[in-house]
Amino acid sequence: MKGQRAAVPRPSRVRARSAAIGAFVVLAATVPAAASAAGTQEVDAELPYVCALPSGRQPAEVRVSATFPDRVETGEAISPADVTTTVELPAEAVADLTALKATTAQAATRLTVGVAQNEAAAEATWRGTAEPVVLPGSGPLTLTATGDVPSVTGRSDGDLTFSAGNLAVDLALGTADGTATDPGALTLDCSPAEDAPGKGLLAAVQVGTDTAGPSGSPSSSGSPGTPAPSSGTPDGPEDRQGDRAPEVAENSPGAAADRDAPPCLYDDEHPPTPASLNAYVTGYTNVKKLKGASLLPPSCMLIEQGIPVDGPPDPDYLIFDTASTGDFHYEGRKQTPPFESTFLTFGFTPVTATMVLEQTGPVTIDSRIKMRWSDFRTITDTYVRAPLTLRVTALEVNGTPLDIGPGCRTEKSLTSVDPDPANHPGDHLVLYGRGEQDLGLPATGYLLLSGGSLSGEATVPAFTGCDAGGENLDRLLTASVSGPGNLIKQVQGQTCSIANPVFGDEFNAPQCTRDLQPYVIPVPER
Repeated sequence: MKGQRAAVPRPSRVRARSAAIGAFVVLAATVPAAASAAGTQEVDAELPYVCALPSGRQPAEVRVSATFPDRVETGEAISPADVTTTVELPAEAVADLTALKATTAQAATRLTVGVAQNEAAAEATWRGTAEPVVLPGSGPLTLTATGDVPSVTGRSDGDLTFSAGNLAVDLALGTADGTATDPGALTLDCSPAEDAPGKGLLAAVQVGTDTAGPSGSPSSSGSPGTPAPSSGTPDGPEDRQGDRAPEVAENSPGAAADRDAPPCLYDDEHPPTPASLNAYVTGYTNVKKLKGASLLPPSCMLIEQGIPVDGPPDPDYLIFDTASTGDFHYEGRKQTPPFESTFLTFGFTPVTATMVLEQTGPVTIDSRIKMRWSDFRTITDTYVRAPLTLRVTALEVNGTPLDIGPGCRTEKSLTSVDPDPANHPGDHLVLYGRGEQDLGLPATGYLLLSGGSLSGEATVPAFTGCDAGGENLDRLLTASVSGPGNLIKQVQGQTCSIANPVFGDEFNAPQCTRDLQPYVIPVPER
């Protein structure tokens, strides 16, 4: 590849914490339910939690469902699957949020999960995200989320246990009139209640032989996931804890298809070239008229990197221009996965729409790289131009489905003001990002290869084709959604170079899974 790579041995990772996403999540635990199939066990359990809210500590009833293996070989990674968490907050908690003039809530969650085997323990972080939710007018608030779960590998024979611990919930609150709440962001610290059944035990997975080790279950003298005090003997010195503790992966294992993202693979219909890259993108777009935001889920982008050519002469800089192209890729089509958003129309009526973004032409990625002769500082300005129509596939108003037919979409692409309209005519969305790098230091901002944040502003055109069932809804959607001034922030993850994959070692963070999908799944940012 001839493009610019970050000149550091370990590329910066996509930050796993965003200022606002999803809904409250708390993890619950009891003894696992019966196995759904041979070799697996299903967890469907409840656990009481207590969360610190502005008015004080409040209870939360929580449920977690997940699938674990019954047994694995020694050295085999354990990857909990289909993890879904649901929490019910009491009416008092809702009152705390509405007192801040909030009408919607979004959250990012971080649950500490203790993993223990033979009195040695480690911790994993389980993250959850969900769509924005509308706060109810009365009664409790029920929220559900899913998220990536890192794999855990036992280092010896004996049961490996998973136990729920403390939880942090990063909240962003929205208002009906679009003004900011005070505070606009809120972090809730939650912990298991003292009467939590099984001290938070979620599951026990047998590792290795059929007979558990002498301490295959958590010690009765401590909570699950907590190692027993060291005896100080040669067989159990405290400094060997790290050698015996279960190994927790930094990211979810294996192929990207095993994680919370759609497959992102080249295939026979889309064969790679020496210049092929792939990456995941995600982000938020505001809907100005509805005073809310819509979350774009992780979406696959297949990219053909261009060859740098000489840019305009400049006595202070060495300049190169690179023109690349890209396509969304979902189930063989040039579109995003379906995504769902809920808004309050007229300030009080909840409307839920399922949508996709569909390409009407190639996405172009134009980068100008400027290296300053005096100190070799590099600045890269990138413009992404994407012709994308918005198609609505399902619509519910106050819980009632409306028949909108198969052709409900914007009549043309989302549009932005282009800084170079003469060379880039036509209707398209424009996103901009800048990357900077000092010699010998990590790059900051956006670079095509290492990813980062891009932003822009879009006009949503009028809708057409929303007329199935004998009622034309074009004007209703146009009046509710269409118009200018909709801010967009997109986050692209680290690319995977198909011709030169980086699987990770002691000097380099992984960029590709073994089946050549992007290793990094980015997290949306405000």
